[in-house]
Amino acid sequence: MNIKKCIDAILATLADAKAFDIIVFDVSKLTSICDHMIIASGRSSRQVNAMAEKVITVTKQNGLRPLGTEGQKEGDWVLIDLGDIIVHIMRPETREYYQLEKLWHAGTLVAEQAEARQ
Repeated sequence: MNIKKCIDAILATLADAKAFDIIVFDVSKLTSICDHMIIASGRSSRQVNAMAEKVITVTKQNGLRPLGTEGQKEGDWVLIDLGDIIVHIMRPETREYYQLEKLWHAGTLVAEQAEARQ
């Protein structure tokens, strides 16, 4: 499965599971750990875990097995490492505290500015 189809499948799964504030970042120019990050919110720990299970199931059905997962026991923030894509599913309070989108968005702007100067 190509990366675009995989991202589309993940986004459709998250939308079907009633995730909100879904953001996709292309971080390929900022880090070597992955090419894309997806951040989404769930209303409760139970919903966060259910969404993570659905994402894992859909990616496995499409031939992409997670390299690892973290946080399913607690359910506040589940990270799914799919190699080229990392999915973060968080409760709103956890997302507000860590503010990952500010970190990656600011980095994206810096990378774009640096590229424009060259």
